[in-house]
Amino acid sequence: MEFLEPAFMRRALLAAVLVGITAPAVGVYLVQRRQALMGDGIGHVAMTGVGLGFLLNSSPVWMATLVAVAGSVAMELIRAYGKTRGDLALALLFYGGMAGGVLLINLSPTGSNANLSSYLFGSLSTVSPADITAIGILAAFVVLVTVGLRRQLFAVSQDEEFARVTGLPVRLLNLLIAVTAAVTVTVAMRVVGLLLVSALMVVPVAAAQQLTKSFRATFVLAVATGIAVTLAGTVTSYYQDVPPGATIVLYAIGVFALLTLLATPLAKRRARAAEAATAACDVPVPAGRRPGDDVKV
Repeated sequence: MEFLEPAFMRRALLAAVLVGITAPAVGVYLVQRRQALMGDGIGHVAMTGVGLGFLLNSSPVWMATLVAVAGSVAMELIRAYGKTRGDLALALLFYGGMAGGVLLINLSPTGSNANLSSYLFGSLSTVSPADITAIGILAAFVVLVTVGLRRQLFAVSQDEEFARVTGLPVRLLNLLIAVTAAVTVTVAMRVVGLLLVSALMVVPVAAAQQLTKSFRATFVLAVATGIAVTLAGTVTSYYQDVPPGATIVLYAIGVFALLTLLATPLAKRRARAAEAATAACDVPVPAGRRPGDDVKV
């Protein structure tokens, strides 16, 4: 296969697989918590970390991770304790993070508009071996948390009050979800871009929900969809010379539309089956006979 020959393409495909796994794995909890746009806010804050990485001549991925984690913790604390001015505080955090990142990148001697664009919208050729190492370590953390603590995280995402009654450390788990989302944003920014990573967290989950009924099935199908669209988008970007992030997101939206079309007749079939089962249960018993008379022991 021609697209596997360049070393940068092999790195990009590996990063794409890791992104395809981690983004929906975290997104399934964010969607359950009705925080679908949290990834977008973290992406804005992570820009400051990218700018600091360029300014201090250190790894933008690791610096973005530190800043994004700090920002996600602040967002969760504002959500938990913020009252009437909570939305305003979040808006200031989001826009301040983006503005700070743009300013720091332009002040750094190694920063440029090209570098900024690669972090905002993703870039195949800029995924370095050091990036792969960082992405692999961070992705392992995300998978460990989202799979190893899936029961606890689902309980908190579904009903915080019930989780608190059962004795779960709700505040700690909420912070863990926020931190894991922040780590996922920095994992995905080299492939999808900071401005589009939230879509990859949400759209595969929304697509999976069109066909699935259980949390486990939604999780598995969302991750499978994430891997498929990131690989397809990365290969398409190589051949057509288009931004990988935008291509991946459009593929994900296409899968959502396709599964929605497939889900419509499936839902009608399930409804008819449920009606038939209900009608069978309502069959009257003939006079003089009792339910269970024909049952042999």
